Amino acid sequence: MPNVRHERVRELLKRAIGEAIRREFNVSDVGLITVNDIEMGGDLKSAIVFITILGHADQQKYGLQVLEQNRIRIQGLVAKSVILKYTPTLKFIVDDSIVRGNRVLQILDELEKDSPTTSGPTLEPKP
Repeated sequence: MPNVRHERVRELLKRAIGEAIRREFNVSDVGLITVNDIEMGGDLKSAIVFITILGHADQQKYGLQVLEQNRIRIQGLVAKSVILKYTPTLKFIVDDSIVRGNRVLQILDELEKDSPTTSGPTLEPKP
């Protein structure tokens, strides 16, 4: 279980990385990139950044490629905004949990539409 410092560093990095991405990249080129979560190593020297890229397929592919190419630049911007003994090495992973969650909700909506709407069995009082 992560301690309070670990959680605070994780939240600070999440904000700083999101801000760096927002400032550095044009949405029309790479899509809208959001930072969903960060998984930190116990020594705070490495971080896996879970991102979502909204846009068409070409933007998503290009967005991930641009993030990987500019990883060191983003690390440098994060190092300037969050003062830590070591700046964590970032690794970007596309998080598809939101897409999967939306698909589950869509399936549930379809099932709800297809099922007959009954209020359930009715109990008649005994005479």
